[in-house]
Amino acid sequence: RGSDELLSGSVLSSPNSNMSSMVVTANGNDNKKFKGDDKMDGAPSRVLHIRKLPGEVTETEVIALGLPFGKVTNILMLKGKNQAFLELATEEAAITMVNYYSAVTPHLRNQPIYIQYSNHKELKTDNTLNQRAQAVLQAVTAVQASNAPISGTTVSESAVTPAQSPVLRIIIDNMYYPVTLDVLHQIFSKFGAVLKIITFTKNNQFQALLQFGDPVNAQQAKQALDGQNIYNACCTLRIDFSKLVNLNVKYNNDKSRDYTRPDLPSGDGQPTLDPAIAAAFAKETSLLAVPGALSPLAIPTAAAAAAAAAAAAGRVGMPGVSAGSNTVLLVSNLNEEMVTPQSLFTLFGVYGDVQRVKILYNKKDSALIQMADGNQSQLAMSHLNGQKMYGKIIRVTLSKHQTVQLPREGLDDQGLTKDFGNSPLHRFKKPGSKNFQNIFPPSATLHLSNIPPSVAEEDLRTLFANTGGTVKAFKFFQRDHKMALLQMSTVEEAIQALIDLHNYNLGESHHLRVSFSKSTI
Repeated sequence: RGSDELLSGSVLSSPNSNMSSMVVTANGNDNKKFKGDDKMDGAPSRVLHIRKLPGEVTETEVIALGLPFGKVTNILMLKGKNQAFLELATEEAAITMVNYYSAVTPHLRNQPIYIQYSNHKELKTDNTLNQRAQAVLQAVTAVQASNAPISGTTVSESAVTPAQSPVLRIIIDNMYYPVTLDVLHQIFSKFGAVLKIITFTKNNQFQALLQFGDPVNAQQAKQALDGQNIYNACCTLRIDFSKLVNLNVKYNNDKSRDYTRPDLPSGDGQPTLDPAIAAAFAKETSLLAVPGALSPLAIPTAAAAAAAAAAAAGRVGMPGVSAGSNTVLLVSNLNEEMVTPQSLFTLFGVYGDVQRVKILYNKKDSALIQMADGNQSQLAMSHLNGQKMYGKIIRVTLSKHQTVQLPREGLDDQGLTKDFGNSPLHRFKKPGSKNFQNIFPPSATLHLSNIPPSVAEEDLRTLFANTGGTVKAFKFFQRDHKMALLQMSTVEEAIQALIDLHNYNLGESHHLRVSFSKSTI
């Protein structure tokens, strides 16, 4: 099918049966002798010998193996032998690459391949015979040097026509709803086959790398989607070409997926971005574009449900989207001597806007709490189940009730039921509120804000010590004395202090705001 594709040849059977002398086919010419490598772990060299390549593999894919580690300076494909030689700019880069791939087996087109040092210290190739490979390399290095997107290339024998990479780098701005891997797959699949996706958080921004089967599809998706909003007025896509031309996905889970390899393990759900690859795109910058309308990205309910599930896993708050999951929680094993609807409102209000609370009349160690939407109830359940409140470990589960009933008019239920629907203390009323980005599990360190200038550290230490705990550390924010971090000796003490002092009137019409912090002092 033309001279620019690899010929399928025999695969060498063992690592040590390497070629002693072989004929190299460069663009179909069999007239260049090349001495092969005959030992497995030679001395380090900036030339690497790659074996057991799949028959159809391209130069671009082989070059991509080396790019995260440094500049690739030469390549020689041994077409009939399913092998290649790759030369990097420095020996250090080659050592890093070999060390990395000895720990993580590299795959091309779902096949494991093998990388070792070559006996050659540099590659001498006849550029006229190795024309396609050189063209690809030139295109890649030219683009690397200019910090532009990297090119996967479509090269005829005579001309270099660099196309963009098939990998897009996606940043999501204004992420008030969570965006999951499945949502991205659904949106981008409209433009062609999506092979792999890796999601991660960098600089407090949710980002993704998404690889199409064809650079043309990546180009079309970028043109159509850059600057568009996934949901109405939020989750704006910023799309750029990545410098990477191939993603190495190790796990199929909610953070990364290789759709060509359903056999991959799920790992432990940790972000699966390789440090080497992270280094490779640390330099990339995002495009600024005009936010578009919702229409091209309308998400059906299944995707909204997937988004809610991700939010519930604690990634980010998601106002106003009920994914059909229950809004009512059942909380049990409460300290019935101490608990009040107000204390439950304050604690559960850290994770969503509590609408109603009912302490059960016949079972006062249990309560029903209705949140504003299903995502908030999931968040509250995942963060508060198993925490200690008033000395007892509370249990939080989804209730079978759809709403919390208010008592009939004129019926006194001893103040056990309270409607907080119009409370001014809801943290998440404003769409896109910063509070959505500051939802953290209960912790011993509390974040305080709205502190008036007249209140000193000593005043706050005394105030918090009076809740029955010990204040271990305190620190005002350097730039802004309206905010501070305060550390109690245990998480239980911090929960108690938050319940007692959130919205405490510090005078000068300043009501103290208290939330859990991810920082320590």
